[in-house]
Amino acid sequence: MSLSPRFIAFILAFLISLITTTFLAFVDGVSKGMLFVVAIASFISSFFLVLYAVDILVFREVNKMYRTIHKLKMRDFNMAPRKKLIQESNPLKTINDEIFVYVTKKQKEIDELKKLELFRREFLADVSHEFKTPIFAAQGFIHTLLDGAMEDENVRERFLRKAANNLDSLDVLVKDLLVLSQMETGDIKMNLLPTDIRQMTVNIFGRLENIAKSKNVVLKVKPDELPEVWVMADADRMEQVMLNLIENAIKYGNEGGKVVVQFSEGKKYMEVAVRDTGPGIPHEHLNRIFERFYRVDKSRSKEIGGTGLGLAIVKHILNAHNTKIAVMSKPEKGTTFSFKLEKAFGTTHAEAGEEEITAQLNS
Repeated sequence: MSLSPRFIAFILAFLISLITTTFLAFVDGVSKGMLFVVAIASFISSFFLVLYAVDILVFREVNKMYRTIHKLKMRDFNMAPRKKLIQESNPLKTINDEIFVYVTKKQKEIDELKKLELFRREFLADVSHEFKTPIFAAQGFIHTLLDGAMEDENVRERFLRKAANNLDSLDVLVKDLLVLSQMETGDIKMNLLPTDIRQMTVNIFGRLENIAKSKNVVLKVKPDELPEVWVMADADRMEQVMLNLIENAIKYGNEGGKVVVQFSEGKKYMEVAVRDTGPGIPHEHLNRIFERFYRVDKSRSKEIGGTGLGLAIVKHILNAHNTKIAVMSKPEKGTTFSFKLEKAFGTTHAEAGEEEITAQLNS
């Protein structure tokens, strides 16, 4: 039903005219001609009076409010301008809806700003803490040498090595922060090329062999019947992802455990899963492990080492590959990180055996 000012004025004027005429009809001596004149006069006067009141005092003022709110929405939320004003609907309901939408979006914006502010504070506190440890340690060793310990060759060499190790840790932290910042701003672009991620995994196993042996951890790639796994990826960045996930699985897993990298072939994508048999991650921490500097067990993480930025970098690298990383974990049963990558040649096998394998799949 239309609720324009003219429609409202017409209805009210008709009712006023009807009531007035009905009332006068019961008065003695009033002719039909007089009733007709009164009906017309009351209708016309009531119509223009109500039209003025509704249009000038209500609709125009509400439209001003509507324009003001809409300008605020366009400015704050980058919305397209509207030319149509409130004319054909309930003005109060429309303005209420507009205010509700604006307030809701503003509240979301405020909540997001509060989260960002909290994140900023936590980030500054974490960065300060992470920088303070190696800087103070290196500073202590160097000042000790300057205060006289430099004369002792054994002390001098040992302290210089310790200072150098702390400065190396600081250098790694700064590089990780730089990479993460470039990832978030989009300055680093992925160079997607056919990459054999299975061979990459085998090479990483070789690099981490000593760490795995120190914890008696078995490294395994599955399945055995896939000699090559070709995917579209940035080889350098994907190596960073796999190295981080496998190294974490070894470091945070149980002694005498197992780390398995498993590839599962789909029609268009290859799923990569890195699974360990460690203590697992408590459920309340799963949503935060990809945050910068977040650690499940801070005391244990300090003993193991690392910058606390690895999983955050992994997340951004995979996002740049148009995929997401998933994590599943059960206490005392291990943790699995998985993600999907686009297949390079429509199959993960060597090009020499493509025709034979395709025939087997079709049969």
